[in-house]
Parts: sequence; structure tokens; C-alpha cells
Amino acid sequence: MLRIAHRRSSAADPDRLWQAAREVRLNDTSRLGRLVRWRIPGTTAEQSFDDLFTQSPFITLDRSDHALVSGIVGRIWTIRRDYPQLTNPEEFRSWSAAGTARVLFANWVQLGDGGAGATLTAEARVEAFGVQGRIGVAMVRPLVAAFHELIGSDGIEAAVRRAAPG
Repeated sequence: MLRIAHRRSSAADPDRLWQAAREVRLNDTSRLGRLVRWRIPGTTAEQSFDDLFTQSPFITLDRSDHALVSGIVGRIWTIRRDYPQLTNPEEFRSWSAAGTARVLFANWVQLGDGGAGATLTAEARVEAFGVQGRIGVAMVRPLVAAFHELIGSDGIEAAVRRAAPG
């Protein structure tokens, strides 16, 4: 299992921070946006992350006032961008095809420590299936290690700046 998590605090209230996070577009995030467009077919620079995580090849697993949980399955390490289309959350939950991986993306806002402001968190978990799946995920581990900090520095930080008063 591969897991990454990033969070940033903001003086903004949870509603304002979540709205700002939903509005961040790929082109607001510099290198992170370019990496996403390279890996996910059909994405555009003007697309918001909210749209990205709620449209194919992703599937929405859960959504609430301040949270979005999405998933994607397939051979995430290939240049061919092999992402099978899922039609419902149960297909994601039961996915276990050998030679593939299942990736969960969770983004949420919660009230800040001490009841002031808010914290935006982004977490991703990758589960590999079968020997080929484990080898494939092992191949992308260095890429994830090299670039996952962009989620916090480019992605979440863009939302925090957007939510800032002024």
C-alpha cells in the first residue's frame, strides 16, 4: 500500500476554504497541473480539480458538504493510460483485477484547531493487485516520491491563497 497525505491550515472558515478548493484549476497549480494533464487523458488546463475527480476516468465514491472521495483503477504506471471505466462505487470497492491498482483520492475540509479557521487535507492511497500490480506500483513509487509534495505546495496552497480574505 502506498499512502500520501498533505494538509494546510487557513484563517478562512470551512465553507469558504472548501469552495476555494473546488474552484482551483489545473493551470492554477503550475507543475502539478501539467503532471495531471500528462497522466489523465482528456484533461484541460482550465479544468478544476473538482471536475477532474468527479468525471471519467474517476468515479465519485462519496461527496458531502466539505469532502470529496474519488477513485480510479487500472494500470496507473503505463503510458497507455489504462483506466477502466467504473459505473458505480461498488465496482471500485470490489475491484481486485490482477496486474492493476486501485487508487483512492480523498479531499476534505474540517474546522481548524481550537475552532478557528479550517484545514484542507488531501490524501491518496494506492493498493496493488497481483505480482504485476505490485511491480507496476513499485515502478511509480519514485515518481510519487519526487512529486507528491506538489499536492501541498501547488494544489492545496492554491486553495488556501484563494480562500484568504482580501
